[in-house]
Amino acid sequence: MSYHYPWRNRKLREHTAVLDGDVAPTYVLTNATYLNVFLKQWLTENIWIYEDRIVYVGEKLPKYDEGTTYMDCSESYIVPGYIEPHAHPFQLYNPHSLQQYASRTGTTSTVNDNISLLFLTERKKAFSLIEAVNETPFSLYWWCRFDSQSHLQNAEPYFNERTILSWLNHPYVVQGGELTSWPDILKDDDRALKWMQEAKVVRKQIEGHFPGASERTLTKMKLLGTDGDHEAMTGQEVYERLRLGYTVALRHSSIRPDLPKLLEELKAYNLQSYDRLLLTTDGSTPSFYRDGLMNVCIKKAIEGGVPIEDAYAMATYNVARHFTLDHLLGSIGPGRVAHLNFLSAKDHPTPHSVMAKGQWVVKDDKVVQEESSMDWDSYGLAPLNLQWDVSEEDLTFSIPMGLELMNNVLMKPYAITTEYDEGQSMMTDEAFIMLLNRDGRWKVNTMIKGFTDTLGGLVSSYSNTGDFIFIGKKRSDMLLAFQRMKELGGGIVLAHEGEIVYELPLPIGGMMSDFSFEVLMKKESELKEQLAQHGYSYSDPVYTLLFLSSTHLPYIRITPKGIVHVKKKEVLFPAIMR
Repeated sequence: MSYHYPWRNRKLREHTAVLDGDVAPTYVLTNATYLNVFLKQWLTENIWIYEDRIVYVGEKLPKYDEGTTYMDCSESYIVPGYIEPHAHPFQLYNPHSLQQYASRTGTTSTVNDNISLLFLTERKKAFSLIEAVNETPFSLYWWCRFDSQSHLQNAEPYFNERTILSWLNHPYVVQGGELTSWPDILKDDDRALKWMQEAKVVRKQIEGHFPGASERTLTKMKLLGTDGDHEAMTGQEVYERLRLGYTVALRHSSIRPDLPKLLEELKAYNLQSYDRLLLTTDGSTPSFYRDGLMNVCIKKAIEGGVPIEDAYAMATYNVARHFTLDHLLGSIGPGRVAHLNFLSAKDHPTPHSVMAKGQWVVKDDKVVQEESSMDWDSYGLAPLNLQWDVSEEDLTFSIPMGLELMNNVLMKPYAITTEYDEGQSMMTDEAFIMLLNRDGRWKVNTMIKGFTDTLGGLVSSYSNTGDFIFIGKKRSDMLLAFQRMKELGGGIVLAHEGEIVYELPLPIGGMMSDFSFEVLMKKESELKEQLAQHGYSYSDPVYTLLFLSSTHLPYIRITPKGIVHVKKKEVLFPAIMR
């Protein structure tokens, strides 16, 4: 498929020649009962597919040709391939492995966050990557971040006019945002506001990030150009966003599994239309996807009382139309990409067969699409090659304020009352924490409460900014974990009592695994078990690590600039140069 448009003129002529009988279709699906999303009706017709495109839907059959595969679909119900509208494809997995795995349960397209590509590789290589993944049988689109979701020492190399406009003008980029820095935009961030308007000029959507926002805030952000939001946590918040003209993605994720609750609360508002509602798993961690992605959300929508036709549209046509991709995705009709899911029953959205760009991914409940790999090094995402070390001198902790975990991701400040010397036993749930620059230039050291009771050391190259996280009770175990992480070229490593007790290699830029999804789910479960044994009492340690530096969450964060009070936007204790 072409960089700018899926089919060039010569190929388009071939498509019309199929209808004239001069070119044979690749597949003809006969007696196909399919969901026509335009009419919201189930129709029984014949579907012609030529290579990767649907070329005809109707009562006619082509003249017989030995090169055409005919399939009687009278025992199936066919729906469009599902679309995940809000993926964060770097949650230990990588964009390619996520999409391959998602397709097995019918999610053949995703719209993806670009933030890790901004931090980990140069722009040209990032563009080469997002073009390469679209040469697969799947469709991957992207959004363009306007802020870092943290406090960087120097954000200019990542968020500048040239970079942002290049991303916004790329044909595989379909929206700007998400706007985690919306308070700054409301106040005086004219540069980000300008980028929002630039997105509008090239007809791209703007995605908000407005948890708990008031009617006043939502209205102001609508005036500034925001189109959608995925942060509604109650039925009332969904309704308010719909009332103001937002497209609303109902979230069901590993840290916010809200969909049943949202649907139940929405019943009070007697919605007459679901056309501006989408479904999202919002970048969940691997184990949450054990049963699939959008198929799970659709099932819960049906169980929650959404009419079946609307439930499927929320993960297909509604998404495509929102991103102005409905000429390609989200429906079964002439001209659309041949992403099709074959169901055993209308109310059973997990398909027994999946076709992506006219190729079988799953056939009769068997995965037939071979897993493929990518040359990540060529896209600037090689394993880490650290030529420097960490010493005990780096692991000094004297700041009087620490971070206390309240749940998976929220933290509040607390006063540190004890200064621990090397060898002194910690009898509480306190531990040392250090954020260390990816290049070894600076560090931020303090204490964290509520993460572990006993663990000697954890080191992670997986974080929001790509910098290194150290957590533990014992300096020697943290140093041991760091050395092993270096040897792996990136990863999450746990050391205890002088031994490595767990490791997850992340050789793709220090952020992503190259394991199969099945292996990765097992490794994530092992990480949870190990941390639980050492006192971690929450459900999602991967998100805890990711969001330690994320300043879109209250109340206090450890960032490249230092310890930051989020609401006051103050650096309480600055980072120290090494």
